[in-house]
Formats: sequence, structure tokens, C-alpha cells
Amino acid sequence: MRPHFSDIGGQAVIEGVMMRSKNCLAVAVRSPDRSIRVKKRRVNSLAKRVRLFRLPFFRGVLALIENLSLGVSALNYSAEAASGEKERLSQQEIYVTLGVAVVIAILFFIALPLFMTRLLVQTNNILFNIVDGLIRIVIFVAYVAGISLVKEVRVLFQYHGAEHKTIHAYEAGERLVPGRIRKYSTLHLRCGTSFLLIVMVISILLFSLIKSPFWYIKLLYRIVLIPVIAGLSYEILKLSSKFRANPLLRVISWPGLMLQHLTTREPDNAQIKVAVKALEALTQQTI
Repeated sequence: MRPHFSDIGGQAVIEGVMMRSKNCLAVAVRSPDRSIRVKKRRVNSLAKRVRLFRLPFFRGVLALIENLSLGVSALNYSAEAASGEKERLSQQEIYVTLGVAVVIAILFFIALPLFMTRLLVQTNNILFNIVDGLIRIVIFVAYVAGISLVKEVRVLFQYHGAEHKTIHAYEAGERLVPGRIRKYSTLHLRCGTSFLLIVMVISILLFSLIKSPFWYIKLLYRIVLIPVIAGLSYEILKLSSKFRANPLLRVISWPGLMLQHLTTREPDNAQIKVAVKALEALTQQTI
């Protein structure tokens, strides 16, 4: 194979990896008997039916929503496959879980930093928004560093590293065997971790445009502007990956790559094999 650019992304799940392209996704999970279970399905994105969601900015908003939904579904399947249990969340329960997760994220990463900033900064200027953004970044980094101390999360981060290494090898035209894949980096430009950091930086710039002295107006704007921030951040992430040699985009990408040192770990060969199974299933022509 020759080196090539791909649109393949992924996600670590419980004892496994999800790989996704435009049209389908595949989840590979190490089951209790040490075999690898693989599930593949088509992705019927709304972008296929609505032209608006194929346009820049709008495609980022849709990608955020779809990736959250597909990610929760993949985690649900992996929990079943990794434990050997048959109980799974219904579609309604998945949406409820997703909704609760979004509310908690808004409270923890938007509302809490805002109230902390109000205690530290009394003026309503750009300094307020910079401090607010920095507090948000510190909370996020502290959260990731904290959960990485949990054994199960460290394993999840190893699968995250396996996902990145395998995609790197695939895009380099490498033979997909652990010995060849190991040499590649656990860091990847299209990673969701980089996306989240870009979101935080873009939010500092956009929130600086809000001049209201009332805290509830600031909070409302921070929630309402989430789709706008997601759309802009998605486009920056796509550009940084596609034009990775561009000096300016490399500078913009660097903080996100450094943050991935927290969210990825070096995988073992068995974990790399799981990632390979997911990618091979994804790249097969039939489903």
C-alpha cells in the first residue's frame, strides 16, 4: 500500500476499539474467553439526506451529535461483549444516558468555570473570558489526569493508543501487524482530545464578544454557542490534519497533541490486534 490520507477516526471502548468512516463503523472487543468479537454496521448519516450538513461548519455540528450518539452505542456494545453479559441499553436509555452526560459536562466545564471566574475577576472585559477559558482548561486537564489513575481508565487509554497507532500505520501503507504498527505514534491530529482543546480556545475568543454584566446571560450564551464552537473547531481540526505540513496549523495543533500524552498510553500487542480487527472490518467492502 502507498501512503494516503484517510477520513477514518475512532474511539477506545471497554476492552476494545471502534473505527469509523463516512459510511460505516466497526467495533472490536476482547471477550472474556480472549477471542475478539467484531460488530460492523452502516452509518446512515443525516448528511447523506440533507445537503446543508455536508457544508463546512454545519458538518461539524452534525459530527459532534452523531459521534456522541455512536460513541455511547459502541460503549454499550463493548460493555456487553467484554463482560459476556447479554443485557444492553435500549435506544431510549442510550439517549437518556447521552442527555445526562451532556448536562453534567455543561455544569462541570461551563457553569463551574464561569462562577469560579466571577469570584476572581470583577471586570467585564477580555480578561474575564481569558481567565474563564484557562480555568476550563485546568479543570479538563485535572479531570483527565485524575481519571487516568484508575486502572480501567488506563487500559482504555491503551486502547486509545492502539487505535491511533493502527490508523497511522494504515495511512502510511504499512502492513497491519503489531511488529510494524508499534513504531508509530500514539498521538494523532484528528483525535477527539485535540478537538476538545480547540473547542476551549475557540470558546475564549467567542465568549469575549459577550459584554453582558449578568452572569445568567453569560451562561446562556455559553450553552447556545456550543454548536457554533463545535462547527468552527471541527473545521480547524480537519484543516490541521489535511494540511499537516503548514507551519501555522502545526503550531495550532501542537497543544492538542501534547494533551494526548494524558489520554493515550502505549498498548500491548494484544490490544493492537483488537484495533487491527476493527480497522480490517471497517475497510472491507461488504457489510
